[in-house]
Amino acid sequence: MTFSHIIKLAPRMVKYNLKVIFAGKFVWFLLAAFLFFGYFMFQSAWNRAEINEALIYWLLVFPSLLIIFYPAVFGIQNDEDSRILEIIFGIPDYRYKVWGVRLLIIYVAVYFILVIFAAIASILMYPVNPFGISAHLLFPIFFYGNLAFMFSTITRSGNATAVIMIIICIIFLIFSDVNFVENSFWNILLNPYETPRNILPVLWENTIIKNKIFLITGSLVWMMLGLLNLQKREKFV
Repeated sequence: MTFSHIIKLAPRMVKYNLKVIFAGKFVWFLLAAFLFFGYFMFQSAWNRAEINEALIYWLLVFPSLLIIFYPAVFGIQNDEDSRILEIIFGIPDYRYKVWGVRLLIIYVAVYFILVIFAAIASILMYPVNPFGISAHLLFPIFFYGNLAFMFSTITRSGNATAVIMIIICIIFLIFSDVNFVENSFWNILLNPYETPRNILPVLWENTIIKNKIFLITGSLVWMMLGLLNLQKREKFV
């Protein structure tokens, strides 16, 4: 297949994968994320909270996790239910050609959805850079989404993976408030816009960089484990 053929087929492939990834219940998760985001903005304004970039980031955290939840958790089950897995297993190195591309499409789509959410917050609440704040949110989204993808290849059930990820999300929230984790690079939900008063700005910048490295490393590990799990053909078909 020549490069020109790949260019011609790319839009069709992206369109098809978008239909597969975001079909079914995704629209309800997107609607729920928007409603929660609107509710959080209203609550912040009603309670006269200090409105700044750090607050906008926190307002976007839960909606962003909710948006990535459906495609990451139910992707394998949707393929299995629609008998697409049987076709995928017939493609050489399918784990890279299909799910690698799908994960990329998922994160690109989620990023631009978050840009829209951040732009709305910028207009209604506080001026922020929608592209910048959405880029920061991608790191915990990568981590959470790839972790969900890995568990979905183990359980092969969207409902079972959903239960596991909800429990893990609760654990993340609990540990993010623990003193020795809250402002460390181990905090998965570290807010890069919320500079602690007792930490020098230079040290805080180093903490943010280490946090990004930690999240990216963890994300790659979860993704590779998930792709390796998909090599076990007899487990899925």
